[in-house]
Amino acid sequence: MQLTTCQSKALHLLESGSNVFLTGAAGTGKSFLLQQFLRGKDWDAYPILASTGTAAMLVNGRTFHSFFGLGIMEGGRDATVMRVLRNGRLHKRIQKAECVIIDEISMLSGETLATAEEIARNVRESVRPWGGLRIIAVGDFAQLPPVQRGGGAVDWGFTHDVWRESHFSPAFLETPVRTNEPELLNALNSIREGNVSSDVIEFLQSRTVIPNDSFDGTRLFPHRATADRYNHQRLDTLPGRENIFPTSYEGRGISIEQLKRQCPIPEEIHLKIGALVMLRKNDAQYPYAYVNGTLGTIMALSNDTLTIKLLDGKTIDLERSTFSLIDGNGEEQASAYNFPITLAWASTIHKAQGASIDSLMISLTRLWESGHAYVALSRARSVKGLFIEQWDERSIFIDPLVQDFYNGIRYEWEQISASLPDTDLKLSSESRSKPSAKKARAKGGNHKKTLPLLEQKVPLDKISQQLEWKEDTIIGHIEKLLLEKIPIDIEYLRPEEYQFEQIAGAFYQHGMNALKPIYDACNGEYSYSEVKLVKLFLEKEEGARF
Repeated sequence: MQLTTCQSKALHLLESGSNVFLTGAAGTGKSFLLQQFLRGKDWDAYPILASTGTAAMLVNGRTFHSFFGLGIMEGGRDATVMRVLRNGRLHKRIQKAECVIIDEISMLSGETLATAEEIARNVRESVRPWGGLRIIAVGDFAQLPPVQRGGGAVDWGFTHDVWRESHFSPAFLETPVRTNEPELLNALNSIREGNVSSDVIEFLQSRTVIPNDSFDGTRLFPHRATADRYNHQRLDTLPGRENIFPTSYEGRGISIEQLKRQCPIPEEIHLKIGALVMLRKNDAQYPYAYVNGTLGTIMALSNDTLTIKLLDGKTIDLERSTFSLIDGNGEEQASAYNFPITLAWASTIHKAQGASIDSLMISLTRLWESGHAYVALSRARSVKGLFIEQWDERSIFIDPLVQDFYNGIRYEWEQISASLPDTDLKLSSESRSKPSAKKARAKGGNHKKTLPLLEQKVPLDKISQQLEWKEDTIIGHIEKLLLEKIPIDIEYLRPEEYQFEQIAGAFYQHGMNALKPIYDACNGEYSYSEVKLVKLFLEKEEGARF
């Protein structure tokens, strides 16, 4: 793919070594440009930090809060800094990093950024901003703002001293790559600036329709409960048997609960033939048949594969994949394994951020956040695929602070870009340097690396040593292989009979839902890995899941 002129100039700026604020309207290719910049660069030296857990999973990154050890910032900035600086592992990862990429910067408050900056300065023992750590901030302040606790004025990151002291050079992407339709682009640009002109009114009225249940696309709602209810109502109207695909989780209990709250896929995926679904990951294989937000209809399904007819007419076979919860050190704490889809008759505006949706119906009334309407409308790929059931002017607005900020950003970018070449830098064909084997779990699909060793009947502890994964992780990989119906003989891993009987007895007494009651019932005599292994054998033998 060729870069646009503004992308080429921005890539030169990214390669310059300065702190950069990469911004621009939705659909101008910020994420694609960032991927090009990161090709061939080391995972630990250039970590991607996202403002939310969901966003982190979609970019195979970690959250800003986990990397800097912020937690919920209990006690305020001073207390947070004092607590965090006692964390030795945090010192190592901040000192190892050369450049931190902060994605969706608009959703981080100024106080959050300032706290992280103070931590970096202390860890790196330097009075320079961020202790000399390079920062690339990516996002659009005209989209969703930071979560504001207790009301009051929005604490935008750019209004804080930390922004000024970071000396960001702006790179403003203006050329759209999601759509090239002038009518839609002009309306979006005006709405992004909170300008409800006569042309915008005419555009919105031209796309306003009377909603009905025959609409074969995605409706966006402000609230999750409404979206979930509508999806299941539509699924119930389809004929045929409902198939339920449980998401398989791996990791510690507290991490799994956190993952469930942030994961873009639900704990159970309910499907029927004919169901409308949304792909929740980008296709990683050329020729890239789909992106996050692509819609399609279920044509056939099995435990291993879904056959989906995309709205553009292509048909794909989709396998299960992994979403991972990554801690501040880049290590996987929990993973979710299932088909990367959700029912697509409805979604929330927040969940749809970052998606490009083929057929979209939205309601632009009673919206309460700056940029809410813009985020919803800019999900559409085309005018033809955009439908509005109702709207009012009061829902279309921009924070005046954001508007003033971007007036300055545009002027500054004009001055900077005039001196930058518009020729493409040679786009690297290298992939981004992968993390160590211990961290590679975050990339998904690594359970199959366990298969050759299982076929050779290598003991569990030896597999763990060779692959540098915990035994608990190896057991999780075996579970995934069994779920995929891959023929493997694991009988050689069966625990000694007396051990098996004691743990199995505890499962029969306390149920199969949790491991801790079993661990406690055995008085801690057996590890959680041993308990989990027995559970795996019980489920296999009883045909409960495999």
